[in-house]
Amino acid sequence: MQQMRISQKLLLFYTVSLAIFSSCTPEKSPFDVSPSDSLDPKRMEAPYPAISIPEDADMESPVWKGIDLTPHPPVVPVSANEQLKSFVLQPGYKLEPILSEPQIREPAAIQFDGNGRMYVLELRTYMQDIDANGELMPTSRISRWEDTDNDGVYETSVIFLDSLVFPRYVVPFGKNTILSMESNEDNVYKYTDTDNDGKADKKELFASGLGRSGNVEHQTSFLTWTMDNWMYSTYNSRRIRWTPDGVIQEPTGNPYGQWGVTQDNYGQTWFQDGAGGIPQNFQFPLVYGNFGVKEQLKEGFREPFSLVKLADFQPGMRESKPDNSLNNVTGSAGNDVFRGDRLPKELQNQYFYGEPVGRIVRQVSVEKSEGLSYIQNPYREAQSEFIQSTDPLFRPVDIATAPDGTMYIVDMYRGIIQQGNWTQDGSYLRTKIQQYQMDDIAGNGRIWRLTYEGMERNTEKPRMYEETSAELVRHLSNPNGWWRDQAQQLIILNQDKSVVKELEKLVNTSENELARIHALWTLEGLNSLNLSMVRKLMKDSSPQMRIQALRASESLYKYGEKSLAKEYREMLNDSSKDVALQALLSAYVLHIDQVEELIKSTLKENKAEGTQVVGTQLLERMAKAKELAATQFAPQELALFTKGKSIFDSYCSTCHGEKGLGTPVGGGELIAPAFSGSPRLMGHPEYAVKTLLHGMTGAIDGKEYEGVMIAMDSNDDEWIASVVSYIRNEFGNSGSFVSPEFVAELRKETTSKESTYDFDELISEIPKAITIQDNWKITASSTALQGVGSTKDPSYAFSFKGWKTETAQAPGMWFQVELPKERNLSEIQFNSGEKEFPEKYKVSLSTDGKSWKEVASGSGEKGMNTIQWKSGENARFLRIEGTEKGDEPWAMKQLTLYAR
Repeated sequence: MQQMRISQKLLLFYTVSLAIFSSCTPEKSPFDVSPSDSLDPKRMEAPYPAISIPEDADMESPVWKGIDLTPHPPVVPVSANEQLKSFVLQPGYKLEPILSEPQIREPAAIQFDGNGRMYVLELRTYMQDIDANGELMPTSRISRWEDTDNDGVYETSVIFLDSLVFPRYVVPFGKNTILSMESNEDNVYKYTDTDNDGKADKKELFASGLGRSGNVEHQTSFLTWTMDNWMYSTYNSRRIRWTPDGVIQEPTGNPYGQWGVTQDNYGQTWFQDGAGGIPQNFQFPLVYGNFGVKEQLKEGFREPFSLVKLADFQPGMRESKPDNSLNNVTGSAGNDVFRGDRLPKELQNQYFYGEPVGRIVRQVSVEKSEGLSYIQNPYREAQSEFIQSTDPLFRPVDIATAPDGTMYIVDMYRGIIQQGNWTQDGSYLRTKIQQYQMDDIAGNGRIWRLTYEGMERNTEKPRMYEETSAELVRHLSNPNGWWRDQAQQLIILNQDKSVVKELEKLVNTSENELARIHALWTLEGLNSLNLSMVRKLMKDSSPQMRIQALRASESLYKYGEKSLAKEYREMLNDSSKDVALQALLSAYVLHIDQVEELIKSTLKENKAEGTQVVGTQLLERMAKAKELAATQFAPQELALFTKGKSIFDSYCSTCHGEKGLGTPVGGGELIAPAFSGSPRLMGHPEYAVKTLLHGMTGAIDGKEYEGVMIAMDSNDDEWIASVVSYIRNEFGNSGSFVSPEFVAELRKETTSKESTYDFDELISEIPKAITIQDNWKITASSTALQGVGSTKDPSYAFSFKGWKTETAQAPGMWFQVELPKERNLSEIQFNSGEKEFPEKYKVSLSTDGKSWKEVASGSGEKGMNTIQWKSGENARFLRIEGTEKGDEPWAMKQLTLYAR
């Protein structure tokens, strides 16, 4: 091997990738190393393989008609520097690689933390072959990269989190901390590096109820903290919010997004559809619901201008131009409203997303008219795109505004970009992939920086984790939106109210409108909004400030400032159509008194297109809600819910807030904890019932509240069941109902309890869900293969993906869990769907796996199943066994074990 000099920057990569780098000459950089060096050279030799067409293919159908079946040379991957020659950019722009394989593999998303370090989500199991084999193996990771010598190339790395099952996102959440969630799971976890070695060593539950099962392309992605201090993700019709008292949640419209959530300078969220290929929900913030606007996509928006002419897209020839390029956007991934300051002004606050099937990056321009937004490709007349590439392997899947003020583009650089369900035997797409041998090209990935001539990147390195809250305030005036967002988030996470006066000064006196807006929302996140200041802002000369004041005031209204309804009514007549529309939306979402009549009168008086579209759809939505309310719950559940609401409004709301968010007192503290999204209330119902029966004093999870929860045991069982059922199914919550019989049983069990509970005492006796860990051993007598790329893994029973038997039910079929140590098990819950529930079953426990004790038995039912045994039993093994024959397989998902 030729002896070579290795720079300090490449030393790390040399030690981990010796085989790859050994062929490099001294002049070569990592970006000159071609992935094709590791491919079988025979793939480049003629004759090329013949094309295999399914026997039953209808060659006259729009999918197949006109397909090119002649042998072609294979697509060959090239080095990053060689790939640069393939890009067609708008004048003045330049791309440069900052990170590539072999250092990273299959990058799908990036995020920067408060010190400017770049987290890379590496989906290392995505389509490693044409059949998606091993897709859910635990080999994906989240790596963290840093440019320590500030030369623009990220050379220093750690594997922050490893052995993940197709993780959905990475969210920096304070110093050395991220949020993430794996596929087919329902829980978001907070991962922290506590010993500062660069690797997460602490895992904590952050939030539940945000998961989704099924195809990996159709699950939750991009949990994003936005200007309003809420976090939004795809697929979830709810938003969540971190508070000092825990994570709360609220219902929203449907995101209709698949891979990408971002926001503009004014907090408008944008969601990126996947298969649809277009942006979604960009008219109004999602909390106000979904609105249909005719022709919001201007004529021709759906037409891409691709330079790749392989016709290798899932819809087939029906969406092919005569030159075999794509004629209709069919896939998109990753999005960003560019908010940096080191690219031309005409790009700032513009929306961008990748269309990896067309191998383009699309820029979106917005035209506002009478309160509504209409979007177009600004390069349509020139039949071009913001970025094009002739390299078929260019796969832009994420875009981000970087701390240095430029735009970063994540390129998976691979052959297949569609998941295995669309590349199955007999499919058009499989034929095209094999024609160009693109199924061989995986395991690569590049991250690009986009710059503009004459505009240098910002070389100031962020050090926000070492700064005080007062020092962070100055970043709210930064021209780069990334700095403003990070500073706002960190001040709120610090909950340092010593900066309130400085923030109020910034709102009231700054000439920088964006700084004023961020300062306003930072005050909102600190629970320190001043009502008089908000009212003053509602009369500000800037329409955008009036809009932000309206949105921020909603928090005050939720916490009891009902007098703000007067401003909402008055501002319906604002001279700005956008402000008037916002007043209408705020009045609606807060359900102010007689809001339905208010909307009707507004429609008569305000003929602006936006007001007519929004007002009409709001009335339609309210009518449907009334119809749904009558059928949402079973009769017995509806009776409990209705009675519970009446009790809550009359008694509980005084301390817990009318919206279940708690009632604030001086300094922003709460009289009592919030109910919205409360993991305690949404956990085992025994917690809420015992609290109502006997009361609670002292700190809750270490947090002191001004109020005291007194015992309510003088009320009957139905009264308590109604209240608990209501709060578990309102305020964005969705939990099981509690029956009066359940309350009666707990009342009897605790009849000797003479004093109120303190929190630790109560928690110690409540059945607590125990989370599956890697050291659990899960086995079953029969396990079916669950979908493309899956394995026969019974542990899927604990996820949304689910487990089921290969055949119909038979007596003796079993499912078993072996824990690493004994636990005081008391209950299990599982969801068997509509028809694959066990006919009859029993639950047995064992300390050694040999001697078993039956503790419960029951009959299965559709949906959620719960079975308890009177007192907890210490055991290390749990077995669920079917005891009767059935026509259907036995299935379980969302299996949960409870222990005392």
